[in-house]
Amino acid sequence: MLTFPNPVNDYAARSTAGLVVLLAVVAVAVNNPVVYALLAVGFALRVASGPTLSPFGQLSVRVIVPYLIKKTKLVPGPPKRFAQTIGLVVSGAALILSLLGLGLAAQIVTGILIVAALLESALGFCLGCTVFGFLQRHGVIPESVCEACNNISLRRPAGEQVSS
Repeated sequence: MLTFPNPVNDYAARSTAGLVVLLAVVAVAVNNPVVYALLAVGFALRVASGPTLSPFGQLSVRVIVPYLIKKTKLVPGPPKRFAQTIGLVVSGAALILSLLGLGLAAQIVTGILIVAALLESALGFCLGCTVFGFLQRHGVIPESVCEACNNISLRRPAGEQVSS
């Protein structure tokens, strides 16, 4: 139950990021610790178990992708988990700032989260995954953490054959 999937359907990750954008915009508009807490808890659940315990993750994998998007593109899981961890840190910082009465600072921090989630959702550019790759290339994250990150076959849509 507390495992992160590997590989991950990129379309599910992107739709989850879209839902995060919506909640983060609400958090900025309402500027209330409860909404920042919902955002942070969502990231914590996704870090712990991928979509298993996350309402946004479940909505993405059970409804949005199978009934609306109807596509599969498998990508390595560890970079996505790393990206969710960054989201947890950023949303946690926004929650703490909000609890301290620093609403404007919480809104600014959440704005950064909105930009990153929007890049993922709309363009398929995972900022956290890019940082993960940078850290892996520079030896901070061992290659053994994600050997599949260098396996191009995991980045092809399901069912697509690799030509030799």
